[in-house]
Amino acid sequence: MRVEIWSDIACPWCYVGKARFEKALGEFPHRDDVEVVHRSFELDPGRAKDDIQPVLSMLTKKYGMSQAQAEAGEDNLGAQAAAEGLPYRTRGRDHGGTLDMHRLLHFAREKGRQVELLDLLYKANFAEERSVFGDDERLLELAGAAGLDTDAARAVLADPDAYAAEVREDQREAAELGARGVPFFVLDRTYGVSGAQPAEVFTQALTQAWDARPQLKIVEGEAEACGPDGCAVPQP
Repeated sequence: MRVEIWSDIACPWCYVGKARFEKALGEFPHRDDVEVVHRSFELDPGRAKDDIQPVLSMLTKKYGMSQAQAEAGEDNLGAQAAAEGLPYRTRGRDHGGTLDMHRLLHFAREKGRQVELLDLLYKANFAEERSVFGDDERLLELAGAAGLDTDAARAVLADPDAYAAEVREDQREAAELGARGVPFFVLDRTYGVSGAQPAEVFTQALTQAWDARPQLKIVEGEAEACGPDGCAVPQP
């Protein structure tokens, strides 16, 4: 069974939702037969690389919140993250475009290091002091820590077309599937779960999707075949 997760590094609920999903998956009896694929979704597509601002300023301007409301929202997110065992800085974080991160994540997927890089990007953005926005050297440090060749990663960042089509294709598919925000979880292209749901909801969705998988029907008949005990030998 395949689970596809659309998310963005700048999305705090994606950070929390990933932890809740992984908790459910860890307790799922068929977890070894579940393939998880992470897909791209930009919350601010087209945002300039140097367009960076404090999270609290972004919240007050984009959503018309007061400073107190923005701070209360960040405090609530910090508490939600802590409940999942995740570190979260409620003050002093930046917000910016994530296209380069998504391009690197597609590169990392090709190299079998996507999850490692994703986890490091989330931690760097939500828990560490140094910003991940507009700083190629910071992204290269994280790529190296994830086990990627930093020279190859630098080449990806230097070429704005590298993996850009893959990012756009992920976002096109998300729109076709009805995603209006992230995190967005799709199980076997049959069941969708929107938002950072409690682990119990993910457990239910995993069970439903597993039980709904088509079962192979065997057509019986007389024919020779090989099995654990060897092959049938035709008799004259």
